[in-house]
Amino acid sequence: MKIRGLLVAAVVFCVLAGLLYWSERRKSADTVKASADTPPAILKLDSSSIIKIDLKKKDAEPLVLTKGDVEQWKIVEPKPYAADQDTVSSLVSSVSSLNSERLVEDKASDLKTYGLDHPAVEVEVTEKSSKTHKLLVGDDTPTGSAVYAMLAGDPRVFTMASYTKNSFDKRLNDLRDKRLLTVNSDKISRLEVVRKGQTLEFGRNKDDWQIVKPKPSRADSSAVSELVRKLTDAKMDLTASDTKTATAAFARGTEIGTAKVTDASGVQSLQVRKDKDTYYAKSSAVEGAYKIDADLGKALAKGLEDFRNKKLFDFGYSEPNKIEIHDGPKAYFLMRNGSDWWSNGKKMDMDSVQSVISKLRDLSADKFPGSGFTSATMDVLVGSEDGKRTEKIQIAKSSDGYIAKRENEPALYHVSGSSIDALQKAAGEIKPGAPATPASK
Repeated sequence: MKIRGLLVAAVVFCVLAGLLYWSERRKSADTVKASADTPPAILKLDSSSIIKIDLKKKDAEPLVLTKGDVEQWKIVEPKPYAADQDTVSSLVSSVSSLNSERLVEDKASDLKTYGLDHPAVEVEVTEKSSKTHKLLVGDDTPTGSAVYAMLAGDPRVFTMASYTKNSFDKRLNDLRDKRLLTVNSDKISRLEVVRKGQTLEFGRNKDDWQIVKPKPSRADSSAVSELVRKLTDAKMDLTASDTKTATAAFARGTEIGTAKVTDASGVQSLQVRKDKDTYYAKSSAVEGAYKIDADLGKALAKGLEDFRNKKLFDFGYSEPNKIEIHDGPKAYFLMRNGSDWWSNGKKMDMDSVQSVISKLRDLSADKFPGSGFTSATMDVLVGSEDGKRTEKIQIAKSSDGYIAKRENEPALYHVSGSSIDALQKAAGEIKPGAPATPASK
């Protein structure tokens, strides 16, 4: 019995040992398979630690970019240029996190097979610690969807997606800052436009623009902001094969005007000329003359009246708090309390009041006369922003409509007769609100 028990125990032990051995081998095989299915990374770096990038291509001169103390990238070779920060940041992001598609050879003996003996592209990155890493990019794979790549000093050869190569396979013009004015449009405090016979100057207070020259007046802030946007969006056309063509065209072109923008860093200027139907510009911020979009040339050619605020009232689409209209013997007094309008203690019909507000918003000048205002036949006061803004307008009859004048402003506004007639009609139709319906018992 004892011998039988020992035999049974031995058999059970062998079975368990066999199961354990098989299980461990299966786990090891699965681990190896998972490792083979997971492509190894080629390079993993902290992108913020990269301070220098050297790019070399077979058919182009080497490029060197460095990051300064203010975290701004610049091109230092082949000659100093401002860099496009977004494009360089994308390049840094790509090269700092390089993944392979697969490992081709663990220890490559013949680099010529992969085109890595004379790489098509070399990217060397330098970290703050002065440690360098050089990526070598060789030939396309037979399928054409990937390229061979390796790190200098590492014997392994990988395949890498072609689109990854394209992300850092850049030329000088790809990385240059192509803006003709290197200022932030939101930081510009002053804009001057110099043209033959006229100089316009605009000053900025937060989001509002004012005309400073030829004399102080209200500006159409949206029109000035649009000109500023076109100026700061203007980019040099680097696709032209012969830059001498643009320089010659600019030299013989007809002068359109010069824009000068001021921000905290100083003043930058952009001179625009037109040769036949094409516009060219030369900037104080970059060398050379360049072809530019026609929209900018046309915007710079606009005159003073194109930038003047034609609206008689500035309350815009905010809801007024107070309205007073004196039209000869007629007078209208309206006060808002919450969402309701009242006049002389009576709640007024909302639609009829809103009609008056709409007509006041619509009052706009069709031209700006230098004289012609006589005695006022109508006075209008509008209070808004909870009493913080009060606007007063005087309106006088003229031979071809009306002339209006804002309080404490020298400018005159010619207004069509139909717009004043519409305001008078709407004011005459203001009526009390319908009496409240008694609650049913």
